[in-house]
Amino acid sequence: MAYITCKDITLRYESLTVQEHLSFTVEKGDYLCIVGENGSGKSTLMKCLLGLKSVDAGSMTFGDGLKRNEIGYLPQQSMIQRSFPASVREVVLSGCLNRRLIHPFYTKADKARAAEQMECLNITSLADRCYRELSGGQQQRVLLARALCATQKLLLLDEPLTGLDPLVATELYGILRHIHEEHGITVIMVTHDVECAVRHARTILHIGKNESFFGSCAEYEKSAVGRRFLGETIAQEHCSGCAPGHAEKKQEAEA
Repeated sequence: MAYITCKDITLRYESLTVQEHLSFTVEKGDYLCIVGENGSGKSTLMKCLLGLKSVDAGSMTFGDGLKRNEIGYLPQQSMIQRSFPASVREVVLSGCLNRRLIHPFYTKADKARAAEQMECLNITSLADRCYRELSGGQQQRVLLARALCATQKLLLLDEPLTGLDPLVATELYGILRHIHEEHGITVIMVTHDVECAVRHARTILHIGKNESFFGSCAEYEKSAVGRRFLGETIAQEHCSGCAPGHAEKKQEAEA
């Protein structure tokens, strides 16, 4: 059974219907990128996945043992969040709260998990630094470590590369690939960068105001909506901040 199954869902933002008749699945081990125009319902869908809102019609079900409190979430950062006056260790450790439910105190296991994730993200040396003093790339690593403290199953990321320079973005994509492939974490990422999405994801969910698509990256590139958003020369182009190799991936997918 899939981790998440959405059947014919309708999404509304306040009184406005932003998406209708949307269906897709997220399988265990998937790497799904959600793309589409502004105002198409991506943020509303994220709230539904996190349990902050219910779908307005249709069904969203969780399976294969996945619970909502086992989803690690990396949100878009606001200016207030970037200035949060806590240590890196405290920020990372707070990710364990999502799984602790009614137990308010951190255990030795929680502290060990936080230390493990800081080491995984190569930020152990920053543990006692104030979060607000870090660079944008360092802050994203801290938030990613925090999200990983909350899950061993599914990671949900909302525009994690916004505001990062190309080099830092490339490094973060590499980290996500490692987390996905080596640690078996299922990844769902919302992004505006469609070209990077097809380079790194396994499946694409494109939600628009008048049309939607769900399928493999190769299928998306051949679809009408994919061709329109990607252009006809994607195989020769490299988007800013992405690692090379898309042309090879595309040839393998079409072979």
